[in-house]
Amino acid sequence: MLRTKLLFAALSAAALTAACAPVVGQNGFQAIDAKPADIVAGTDTKQTVLTKLGTPSTTSTFERDNIWYYISQVTEKYTYNRPHVTQRTVTEITFNDTGQVAEVRTLGLDDGQQIAMNGRETPTRGRQLTILEQLLGNVGRGQLPRTDENEPGQRRPD
Repeated sequence: MLRTKLLFAALSAAALTAACAPVVGQNGFQAIDAKPADIVAGTDTKQTVLTKLGTPSTTSTFERDNIWYYISQVTEKYTYNRPHVTQRTVTEITFNDTGQVAEVRTLGLDDGQQIAMNGRETPTRGRQLTILEQLLGNVGRGQLPRTDENEPGQRRPD
């Protein structure tokens, strides 16, 4: 009897501590054979970077495909809470005009900036229609007036 109670208490304690473990998720770029830190400025080219790391997560919008970004992050989620980013790595590879690597930078979670989003909306003209006005808005309006067939811009019957 005592042994059963101790076994039940041990299993309950194990279940309670297992429930506190976070669910870890890894998103984005996953280094398989080579790491972004293995890229050497001045010797590697776009082709060798593609061979070692694969396609970048994203490229620069304004620099004519001269900057490649490899982005990865690790999130942790406890039970019903939202996922929390615990680690983020952004590797920025800059190429010169000849296609050789000019610079390799690694940015972390501390290098990011919080941007306050503006939730305001632009007002539109007119008034808000109720659901009934939207559903029954065209009832009883009749047809559009017909136009003369010989006016410019109108389709002529064949």
